[in-house]
Amino acid sequence: MKDRYSRQSLFKPIGESGQEKISQKHVLIIGCGALGTANAESLVRAGIGKLSIVDRDYVEASNLQRQQLFFEQDCIEQIPKVIAAKAHLQKINSSVDIRSYVMDGTSTNLVPLLQGVDLVIDATDNFDIRFITNDLIHQYHVPWIFGSCVGSTGMSYTILPGKTPCLQCLLDVTPVSGATCDSVGIIAPTVQMVVAHQQVEALKILVEDFEALRTKLVTFDLWNNLYHTINMDRSKKDTCPTCGENPVYPKLTFEAQTKMEVLCGRNTVQIRANREVHLEELAERLRTIGIVNQNEFLLSLNYEEYRVVIFRDGRVLIHGTDSTEIARNIYYQLVG
Repeated sequence: MKDRYSRQSLFKPIGESGQEKISQKHVLIIGCGALGTANAESLVRAGIGKLSIVDRDYVEASNLQRQQLFFEQDCIEQIPKVIAAKAHLQKINSSVDIRSYVMDGTSTNLVPLLQGVDLVIDATDNFDIRFITNDLIHQYHVPWIFGSCVGSTGMSYTILPGKTPCLQCLLDVTPVSGATCDSVGIIAPTVQMVVAHQQVEALKILVEDFEALRTKLVTFDLWNNLYHTINMDRSKKDTCPTCGENPVYPKLTFEAQTKMEVLCGRNTVQIRANREVHLEELAERLRTIGIVNQNEFLLSLNYEEYRVVIFRDGRVLIHGTDSTEIARNIYYQLVG
């Protein structure tokens, strides 16, 4: 397809040389929901050389309203998001090297994925993983584009280790609401607006036009017709434990890691186990309790009034409770 990228290459700030650079670059997207799928599709259509995507979840019906790479059949089969995304992305551009990782990103398992990466894009839905990523990208000196959205509001900021304020500096002066998509909802145009800001910054980094990068935090409210850019230069702190003069990367310590967490607004508890699960053997055992739905990546069953999803990497989602104690008891009863 000789003319595949012709319109992009005709754009002078990119040109033929920029297109060649894009084809040689590697981007890591953390999160494969609304922001993740839209960012992934845009990069694949733009001709990125290699794309790695990390996500811990599987496709559900409520995702289909705004997560643009998923279809009803993905939901019916409970396909992990990164697996479904990769399948659809390869149909868009088969020349891109796409790597999918069904896992919950941590300070340990993200490290190998950062090797050789030119850019990280934030597409997560919680600040635990964002703060871990913030420490990691500063430790390994990888550019990162932050993005978040809920309701009709969103924000985006480009973080360059050693040059710009980090996420912690940013949030010290720009508090973020605790609202989530599960509690207050979200409209699809909000997602697209955040992705538009992330993607244009991504293209600038990929073609190495660093002078053109936006240096301000963008915030907006589409429903109420509000749009702001905020200069964050003065928010950078020499004493910051992540990007200051003596960084210690506090979110990378074992003590800072969440082993059991309530997924905000979802009435769900996630348990992280440090061992893989033999799904076939476990499914056979759990069939004595109830009907087990299974694919090669996970199994699920209804247990009392709860719905339990067990991934091969040992993670367990217990839907129907926000009590870690109840979730722990169910885990021990079913998994051991």
